[in-house]
Amino acid sequence: VQLQASGGGLVQPGESLSLSCAASGGIFNRAFMGWYRQAPGKLREQVASITSNGVTRYADSVKGRFTISRDNAKNMLYLQMNNLKFEDTAVYYCHIALTYWGQGTLVTVSS
Repeated sequence: VQLQASGGGLVQPGESLSLSCAASGGIFNRAFMGWYRQAPGKLREQVASITSNGVTRYADSVKGRFTISRDNAKNMLYLQMNNLKFEDTAVYYCHIALTYWGQGTLVTVSS
């Protein structure tokens, strides 16, 4: 199983980014998937998760700004991030069932 995250970059506060995570090496339409992030000097924290039937959960810090989604037919996981804040700066990791992890994609929010 491999996960390839992409879409990170440098943005200003208030702007948006869309992260993608491509899964391969298996069938994941029944898998629990999600995103974590790790900011410099901090522990990795959960950002959002989505079940196989589309039930989502979000960290309080991103509720109303981030949207997680998945395309089971394409084995893809997404994270739409709007109204980004300085504190969203981190490396973002996608996972499948907290077992398989992508390599991470860096999101930097800076003015």
